[in-house]
Amino acid sequence: MAKTSAHESEEVIQRFRRITNVAQEPSRFPLPIGGYEKLPAVPLEQAVEELVDLVPMVQSCEEPADGLTQDEFADIMLYTVGREPLDECLYVVLNATLRSANRAKLKQ
Repeated sequence: MAKTSAHESEEVIQRFRRITNVAQEPSRFPLPIGGYEKLPAVPLEQAVEELVDLVPMVQSCEEPADGLTQDEFADIMLYTVGREPLDECLYVVLNATLRSANRAKLKQ
């Protein structure tokens, strides 16, 4: 039986947390998100300017595989990248904001 390194174990834990955070789901669904369809789309590069220092890998999304566009590849990479502490991961912050009953948080 092969030994598992601490790094591999941490990756498994991160994946498990990502797919099992349904316990964080609210017992009541928040109001629908409205008004965003009227806003102009912002290029991903502009939208993530403030994240480059936090997630420098976003700048390495120049040659995506599998026929994805640069924006699609960067979107997936940004959403799935792990970070310590966990509450600074984009997917954790984004999901918590989307679950919040305070819809004003979505405008920040």
